[in-house]
Amino acid sequence: MTTHHHSTELAVRASGLVKRFGEQRAVDGIDLEVHRGEVFGVLGPNGAGKTTMLRMLATLLHIDEGDAAIFGRDVRTEPHAVRRLLGVTGQYASVDENLTATENLWLFARLQGVGRAEARARSAELLEQFDLTDAAKKPISAFSGGMRRRLDLAASLLTRPPLIFLDEPTTGLDPRTRGQMWDTIRDLVRTGCTVLLTTQYLDEADQLADRIAVIDRGVKVAQGTADELKSSVGQSTLQLQLADPADLSLVADEARRLLGEEAVLTPEARRVNVPLTRTDQSIDVLVALRDRGVSIESVTVQKPSLDEVFLALTGHDTQEATGADDAASHTDHDLQMEASR
Repeated sequence: MTTHHHSTELAVRASGLVKRFGEQRAVDGIDLEVHRGEVFGVLGPNGAGKTTMLRMLATLLHIDEGDAAIFGRDVRTEPHAVRRLLGVTGQYASVDENLTATENLWLFARLQGVGRAEARARSAELLEQFDLTDAAKKPISAFSGGMRRRLDLAASLLTRPPLIFLDEPTTGLDPRTRGQMWDTIRDLVRTGCTVLLTTQYLDEADQLADRIAVIDRGVKVAQGTADELKSSVGQSTLQLQLADPADLSLVADEARRLLGEEAVLTPEARRVNVPLTRTDQSIDVLVALRDRGVSIESVTVQKPSLDEVFLALTGHDTQEATGADDAASHTDHDLQMEASR
């Protein structure tokens, strides 16, 4: 996970955001505060309302209720000022298949008011930054999925915006390319960017985000650091693998005596799981077992996973779609064109 010193100035402030599509409230009263210099993750399944919320903040969808500001500029009343502060990368590569990488970036830069010479220089600089220089003269139709995503991200950085919206940036990428995108996102933050990231991947939120908002069916159901969210749904567990299964009941007795907790025994695997209120309680247990001569082959202390957090908060996992965002579907090419006006 990335760690930074955050300014007290808010990059994003949203209060009571609502978006309706007919009878459906795709976004239902969401509040959000993103600090300058952090990676803020918005975690939720397909259809939770993540993309709809992002498009409202990016001035691409009308806000039905509530209000929002980007670096203090009102999203409703100052849309042009807001767009100058933003780079937006949608879920699907929004580049032109028939143009080369260089031509795509040059075109996007010109659409955003960058002069000819600076557009050429900035395009070359970004192609190098995203390891695409060798492919600069190739048509996009010859690019892999990962190369397209990197080019898409490069296009959103042409005007050096202080805030980047990344809408599920690694969807459909293989694990190696996902890792490269994660490194790229960390580099952006190191150079001073603030990132608002939507994802349905729990490990992505865990790896990248300083703080996470969990959204389900258009509603924010929880917010905090990954550790805070994990702590909110239960205790850590001390997992012991014993050398001798005959010691299992002795370990259970010690857990009861020291912690007042009932250990869960798995005799066939010689394993004991002991619930902990605090992680440092594991030391008391281990010292006591050493004094009793119990031979332990392996020790791990595990916090609940973000999967368990999400299940506890929503009653289902992140793969279940509800369809709220489908009502808001624009092509991401339209989104990028709109954002550049």
